[in-house]
Amino acid sequence: MHIIFYEKPGCSGNASQKAWLQAAGHTLEVRNLLGWAWTREELLGFLGELPVTQWFNRAAPRVKSGEIVPEALDRETAIRTLLDEHLLIRRPLLRREDGLCLVGFEAAPLAHFLSLEAAVAAPGEGCAARAMEPCPAPQAI
Repeated sequence: MHIIFYEKPGCSGNASQKAWLQAAGHTLEVRNLLGWAWTREELLGFLGELPVTQWFNRAAPRVKSGEIVPEALDRETAIRTLLDEHLLIRRPLLRREDGLCLVGFEAAPLAHFLSLEAAVAAPGEGCAARAMEPCPAPQAI
């Protein structure tokens, strides 16, 4: 299956996820989540039915520090915040050829996305093991 994979360039977690998908026989079109010119409609196509709290990258500095509290945001404020600062978007974002979208890399939703019978033993989401190099800071775009 061909998958569009939106990542933070240099993220070791995203690198593991891409490697796992490719090893499973999928082809990837990798895009820079941070540099993508997101529209409201395009981003909501991924986030759509998820609760606002699941839209955010919990490892983003402004979320970790408590400066941004996803639980305190309504949908309109949340989407504007994500469109203003792409680093806050939960990743990866994946889109299949038929348009089905996925946010994150959790086993059960990933199995559904990949049309598998059962949950998969994928690398998961979030930062990679502490023994690995940390993700680089985002570059100005």
